[in-house]
Amino acid sequence: MMGTADISLRPALRRAAVILTLVALAACSRDVEPELMRLTSGNDGPDEFAIVPGKPLVQPEDYTALPPPTPGGANLADATPESDAIAALGGRPGATASTGGEAALVRHTGRFGTSPTIRDDLAAADLEYRRRNNGRLLDRVFNRTVYFDAYEDLELNQHGELERFRNAGVRTPSAPPEFVPDE
Repeated sequence: MMGTADISLRPALRRAAVILTLVALAACSRDVEPELMRLTSGNDGPDEFAIVPGKPLVQPEDYTALPPPTPGGANLADATPESDAIAALGGRPGATASTGGEAALVRHTGRFGTSPTIRDDLAAADLEYRRRNNGRLLDRVFNRTVYFDAYEDLELNQHGELERFRNAGVRTPSAPPEFVPDE
């Protein structure tokens, strides 16, 4: 025979089951773009990545050869990432998009052909990959970062590649020390 406590408990259990089902269905939704990196900041403090270091100061050989100061304009110690990247990839040092350096670099890198839809193709493939590797239900419910787990198989083993190149006789720079977790 059922007591009055059993009867009054049933609606509460039914409501809890409905709420739990709705939460589970919402967590399984595949219509939204998956975010594998779930980083949040608890404060509105400064952004360390907004600080861009300048080039080192160098004493000129001839002070008369210096350009005139331009308040609010460019400075010799200002970072020039575009020009530096072009030079690092074999372009002319000091070249920028305005001097035609970028066009020459694009022409050189595309000499074997390019796909006009490469960005869209890669974005679609990555979206599908992220949807397949969006973590388990509890990862999504508790907002756990699953980025590193999802892309672990695609990660370059820098120390293995360094060893492979060295064994092949290729001169290589050193790599950072290998991380060994504490046991």
